[in-house]
Amino acid sequence: MRAISYERATDVASAVRAAQQPGAVFIGGGTNLLDLMKGGVAHPVKLIDITRIGGLDSIDTRPGGGLRIGALVRNSDAANHALVRTRYPLLSQALLAGASAQLRNMATVGGNLMQRTRCAYFYDPAFDQCNKRNPGSGCAAIGGHNLGGHNRMHAILGASPQCVAVNPSDMSVALAALDAVVLVSGPSGERQIPFASFHRLPGDRPDLDTTLDPGELITAVDLPPPRFADHAHYLKVRDRASYAFALVSVAAALQMDGHTVKEARIALGGVAHKPLRATAAEQRLEGNAFKVPLAQRAIVRCVKRAAGQIGDFA
Repeated sequence: MRAISYERATDVASAVRAAQQPGAVFIGGGTNLLDLMKGGVAHPVKLIDITRIGGLDSIDTRPGGGLRIGALVRNSDAANHALVRTRYPLLSQALLAGASAQLRNMATVGGNLMQRTRCAYFYDPAFDQCNKRNPGSGCAAIGGHNLGGHNRMHAILGASPQCVAVNPSDMSVALAALDAVVLVSGPSGERQIPFASFHRLPGDRPDLDTTLDPGELITAVDLPPPRFADHAHYLKVRDRASYAFALVSVAAALQMDGHTVKEARIALGGVAHKPLRATAAEQRLEGNAFKVPLAQRAIVRCVKRAAGQIGDFA
């Protein structure tokens, strides 16, 4: 049995100080960390309980009309908060798609950002080769050990010879589309990380999921003033409608001027080590209102022609 010490932090400063011990980790809801510990994947030597730190469990408006969501806000509370539902429906939809109601009632916003991959090889210590779990050991998913169907959950974009795992968070896909900012506090003070820079692609260090420095604690997520409240949707393609991780997910948010797309935000989940913004698709949508119905009609016409339902000159 491995010995684990426990400390309850009373404020952000004490939590950051406690985290300077090698092997120390923060714990909030614990919905992912405890699974990893029970499965023998994570081996912390110290748990720093941050759930009693005041001021991290609120949702507040910001000057200019934005929103600040504390790191300890439960996923269910964030999803159902009146300001999130009305001003940022994309985020509410993604959170509600993310897990079972029981998990949403425990999981925190900060913890959601720190989720580890659900790659079957990472989660099973029986596979010694996992660069994310054991840097330098290889990758069973790439190295010929694929079990039937397991590789269907792996990355198709931004992967490296070291890792093909994907980020599992639905919430993060919405935050990527919404240009969120992550607020952190650490030994060097406070800083803000644009969401596009928060998660990493694997490169040669797939064991590092984020750009957080050692000992840094997520304190909040800031959302800019709402621009996409009226035209937003989160689509999650998965094997079953209940609790399941995405094969592919899309967060789309549009600012419309009549029938013209004035501004677009599109992000993809389930396809890479981090949520990916589809910036090229955004640029093609903006201002090209006529191409949207044109493309729809072209698809129908092409499929009908391929099926022999219309002639060559129809």
